[in-house]
Amino acid sequence: MLQKIPGLTISAFFPAYNDDVTIQGMVVEMDYILNQLCDDYEIIVVNDGSKDLTGAVLDGLARNLPRFRVIHNEKNLGYGGCLKTGFRAATKDWVFYTDGDGQYDVKEITLLVEHVNKADIITGYKIARGDSLLRVLIGKVYHSMNKAIFKLKVRDVDCDFRLMRRSLVQSIDFKTETGFFPVEMVRQFQDKGASIYEVPVHHYYRKTRKSQFFSVKNIFKVALAMRSFWKEINARKKT
Repeated sequence: MLQKIPGLTISAFFPAYNDDVTIQGMVVEMDYILNQLCDDYEIIVVNDGSKDLTGAVLDGLARNLPRFRVIHNEKNLGYGGCLKTGFRAATKDWVFYTDGDGQYDVKEITLLVEHVNKADIITGYKIARGDSLLRVLIGKVYHSMNKAIFKLKVRDVDCDFRLMRRSLVQSIDFKTETGFFPVEMVRQFQDKGASIYEVPVHHYYRKTRKSQFFSVKNIFKVALAMRSFWKEINARKKT
């Protein structure tokens, strides 16, 4: 049995795209955990134009879980667009998010909550990446490149398992709509002077659909987002 933390309020948010196999279990488990951790919480899923049964699954959950609500994007907005929608919808003091594909264990939110008095952002870093060797290698190259270019001060910018102060998240006008979003987000947090605390978390092999990140179309969009953000940062330096 978990111990409730007085005064803690959490908006737990999942971006979801074609996650009908995993999303229901994640929402139900999160509801159970948050009910033990705090008296005031909400769970939000943004269904980003899914083409499978994700929408129907989420609508069924909304009829049975009073603290859960779903937002349906008619069109796929992309990972960054989906995250921005969820962040805007959050109403509690802290915002937690992780992906709806089941690669992270929602129970490990308790590892983040332990440190809410230490920082503005408590972010996970993967103990080991639960992906194919090719994806692991590409991920390391992508992370190293972004860390060098954008001077990131976190171990794992691609670990989408984070707990953040809502006031901080909603104070930033994020630009990118793509999978580049976590890089922009971390750099924007750094530029705001936000404190970051890192916690090791587990990462599991993808249970269902393939990642959309490595499609040629998406890689091109991410490259454009990187270039645009790099130009923006350099423009700030000149003003």
